[in-house]
Amino acid sequence: MDVPLLVALFTFLTVMLATAAAFLYINSREVLQVWRHRVEGTTDGKELVGEGAGDKITALFHALIEWFAKLNQPSNIEEARATRRQLITAGYRSGKAPVFFAGTKLFLAVLMTILTAMIPMKLLGFPTSSKLIFYYVLAAACGYYAPIIWLRMAIAERKDALQRAIPDALDLMVVCVEAGLGLDQAITRVGEEVKRTHQALSDELTLLAMELRTGVSRQEALRNFAHRTDMEEVRNLVALLVQTDRFGTSIGQALRVHADSMRSTRRLRAEELAAKLPVKLLFPLLFFIFPSIFIVTVGPACIQMARALFPALAGQ
Repeated sequence: MDVPLLVALFTFLTVMLATAAAFLYINSREVLQVWRHRVEGTTDGKELVGEGAGDKITALFHALIEWFAKLNQPSNIEEARATRRQLITAGYRSGKAPVFFAGTKLFLAVLMTILTAMIPMKLLGFPTSSKLIFYYVLAAACGYYAPIIWLRMAIAERKDALQRAIPDALDLMVVCVEAGLGLDQAITRVGEEVKRTHQALSDELTLLAMELRTGVSRQEALRNFAHRTDMEEVRNLVALLVQTDRFGTSIGQALRVHADSMRSTRRLRAEELAAKLPVKLLFPLLFFIFPSIFIVTVGPACIQMARALFPALAGQ
């Protein structure tokens, strides 16, 4: 057996045994603590057995991520604010979300480098030192930028969900306003009604209603709503509501017109996607579907022709 393969196998076994030993040590301490509490009669031991070990491992993992976050702090305040804004747009409003995001990037970079180092050299083709360093740097870059790509995908998915939900929510808001509710009460009611179908919009409207109840002015709360979502449609809606509140015009009529406009925009966007569909299907048709159809239809005829012609040519 090759020496690099033995080294990789030994490293893997060492890591696995160390992890198992750490888990057993933590679990044994938790069990001893449970029995101590049982003897003292202070609490139920079953709850500690079920939750103590898991909570301890989670706390250790959080501490590890926070330690990596200290090593990967943003270079300036603007970068930290931009990361915080992106996390809020994606729906992560916790104060520790930027810390865990920064720590996760460095943690995944180190983890991917370690996993690449554990790959046997034989599988990599016995690369040179420069090529091996390139592999390590590539693995670290993939691990470091993976959370950034995930965050962009989460933001796009949340914006798409909000964009599909806003016209329906505006229709409900029109019904509430025309039924006699004020704008603040309508926002609260719509946030409760769309909770099952549009969770993202329900969270945003609930937060908007909480800001209004805590004494924040309506204009400031609406602008915070537009800032959190970072969508042009929401900014237009906020500008409409602010102008309606300022000039005292009919809120129901303004919301109805804006809902019709957003519904038309959504229909045009769907028609645009449908128009792009033939172009996107061109390459799968050419490289996958048409060759299969050609083989199925022409293949048997070619086989029959070959069986008939080859013996005749061989006889000549």
